[in-house]
Amino acid sequence: MKSIQSHLKYFLLALIGTTTLLSTHAAANVDPNQMVSQFEATGGKFEGYRRSGAKGICATGEFTGSAEGRKISNSSAFSGKKIPMIVRFSVGGGNPNAADNAKTQRNMALQFTLPNNEVWQMGNISVPVFGSATPEQLLGRLQSLQPDPATKAADPVKVKAFADANPEVLIHGKFLASQPVPASYATVNYWGVHGFSFANAKKEKVSGKWVFEPADGTQTLTDEEAKLKGPNFLFDDLRQRVAAGKVSFNFNLEIAQAGDILDNATVPLPAGRKKITLGALKITSISSDGSGPCLSMTFDPNIMPKGVEGSADPMLGARTVPYAISLGRRVVEGAKQ
Repeated sequence: MKSIQSHLKYFLLALIGTTTLLSTHAAANVDPNQMVSQFEATGGKFEGYRRSGAKGICATGEFTGSAEGRKISNSSAFSGKKIPMIVRFSVGGGNPNAADNAKTQRNMALQFTLPNNEVWQMGNISVPVFGSATPEQLLGRLQSLQPDPATKAADPVKVKAFADANPEVLIHGKFLASQPVPASYATVNYWGVHGFSFANAKKEKVSGKWVFEPADGTQTLTDEEAKLKGPNFLFDDLRQRVAAGKVSFNFNLEIAQAGDILDNATVPLPAGRKKITLGALKITSISSDGSGPCLSMTFDPNIMPKGVEGSADPMLGARTVPYAISLGRRVVEGAKQ
């Protein structure tokens, strides 16, 4: 119960901090309860599980900030001291029985437990862009993909009509389809997709988009190798790699230049932008299936420490309230990992 209360406290703080954001962006035009219910209607409702990233595993680790991180931000995350981390790896989508060997999204959610009761939460995905630019667009896309009760499949006419009117919603899926299946949760890049700014003690700001990149490089599977791995290989693979001390990521920031778009999650920064390393994340332990500190929590990217600010991206501001609603439903149903 104490853990649940603690995580709900973080949500209340985030709700207070994002009131202005929600009132000035498209997030205010979408009923968050409707959004969560639409995820259930489109992806299926599995009681107790997250409405997105349902199939996951909890881990812990440590983060050590770099000198470059300290240069651009006065956040205690970059002090150079080891910061305790809660980490959740998952497969995209709301199905807890999703296949591990498909060309689907992988997620790495993070919580930095900082001094002075500060918390920094993130949701990072294995695609450099999100699947919609606004909450309205996300809701419309989900509605177009909702299965027909009779056919148990989405109406292709509706799917095409919405995609034709909103071509940016296809970028995310096209990227996944073009990539091989990742060999592991530990061997794929995870992007933050939203724009963020970092401020130091002199109030100098550096803005950009971040990506967590495997320290030993990415690894993928051929289509045949993926079939042989089977639909449930990711958890055991991760345990083996962590036991061998081989799971770590570099927290890299791609620095934006004048004119770059930071308030649209469907638009990545142009290739070739300068990249700096803000620190290193090491995964040190894996919880048993269905357990761990992630069980009754979620990861809201609007929860940031001093020295870090979110952009005016409407999809960023739209996350807090639906996340809280989804958590509330899960807790009532009996939260599952």
